[in-house]
Amino acid sequence: MPASRYTYLGPEGTFTEAALRTLPEAATRELVPMVSVPAALDAVRTGEAAAALVPIENSVEGGVTATLDELATGEPLMIYREVILPIAFALLVRPGTRLEDVKTVTGHPVAQPQVRKWLAGHLPDAVWESSASNADGARLVREGRYDGAFAGEFAAATYDLEPLVTDIHDARNAETRFVLAGRPARPAARTGRDRTSLVVWLGDDHPGALLELLQEFAVRGVNLMRIESRPTGEGMGRYCFSVDCEGHISDRRVGEALMGLKRTFPRVRFLGSYPQAGAEDEAARPRPGGAGRPGTTDGDFASAAEWLARCQDGRA
Repeated sequence: MPASRYTYLGPEGTFTEAALRTLPEAATRELVPMVSVPAALDAVRTGEAAAALVPIENSVEGGVTATLDELATGEPLMIYREVILPIAFALLVRPGTRLEDVKTVTGHPVAQPQVRKWLAGHLPDAVWESSASNADGARLVREGRYDGAFAGEFAAATYDLEPLVTDIHDARNAETRFVLAGRPARPAARTGRDRTSLVVWLGDDHPGALLELLQEFAVRGVNLMRIESRPTGEGMGRYCFSVDCEGHISDRRVGEALMGLKRTFPRVRFLGSYPQAGAEDEAARPRPGGAGRPGTTDGDFASAAEWLARCQDGRA
């Protein structure tokens, strides 16, 4: 049944699958690998799946453009959860392959910047070609199309390969953030440590347009966690902005910032408010009152609204 089905960027053995399996509900769902991020999300749009887990951001390479663009276009979807997974690669090869035998390697394009220095130091003459996913690269190695694939060590058994080298990463503490997206509904409950995601389209190209966007957050004390421009496809110089901010739509400061954006810009797509990864940990307990800066708590906004009402009634 679709309600019990989750899709993810496949095939089996991807970091996305590993991230999905960290969710408690994954144990009771049918997990279906898809060939691409659009395919995984389209299965939700058509009702074939209840939700899809897809990568959205990497600490080394930045935003995953396929996901950012897919969430900005087409039938709207909403983000309900996020997962942050530490990333380290293994060089997977067919049994019996030695390091000096590796002449061609493959992996997802996002993986290449994370292993570039290792490649230069250990396999400087190896030719890199990108694959649809790291696990798909492992499949291609099994089929003999490449000598090695950079993927999670856990994928080796799935594709009858061996991890020739493990724990490969140019940047220590590299992480990838994944999001669980479903059809629009009421946002996840406020936890006090939340993230709100949205896409904002600029109406026209004029001096200060980006500043106008940023000011809607700044004057209300809303912290931006990420902002990236993406081309709209409507011509050179036409962009939308993918934005993550700290807080929940039910926070007064965040809600008013979103209203300001809606008044100022021609199109705003709300992608959800959801708990930040790790919000359930003791070190990330909810912070009562929101951001904590003077003038930005829900109480401050309520007090200001009461003052305005008294002014309007002649009671100030």
